[in-house]
Amino acid sequence: MVRIRLRRVGRKKAPVYRIVVADSQSPRDGKFIEIIGQYAPRQAQGGLSVNEERANYWLGVGAQPSDTVRSLLRRAGVLKRRHEQRLGIELKAAAVPVRESEEESLPESSEA
Repeated sequence: MVRIRLRRVGRKKAPVYRIVVADSQSPRDGKFIEIIGQYAPRQAQGGLSVNEERANYWLGVGAQPSDTVRSLLRRAGVLKRRHEQRLGIELKAAAVPVRESEEESLPESSEA
């Protein structure tokens, strides 16, 4: 199974984590497939950066984020935008026929 998880880098007592896509069997700091972001918990405010396009790609092909990475993606707004995008596409597809039928009926009743 492919996981999106943290990989620790940085020096002692000053951790920096890379958000990586890796096989679930590989060790924490071992082999990985791709780096999609970075998290520096000791920095103020600017400590999180995520490549949203790549994160969405890996989530789309079935990669499972760890609990910590899931909360980081939520904080970065990646999961919210992904959710809204998926709902927006479904709502547009469902709403277009309804709006067309309502618009067609409204001008007819206003002309009469």
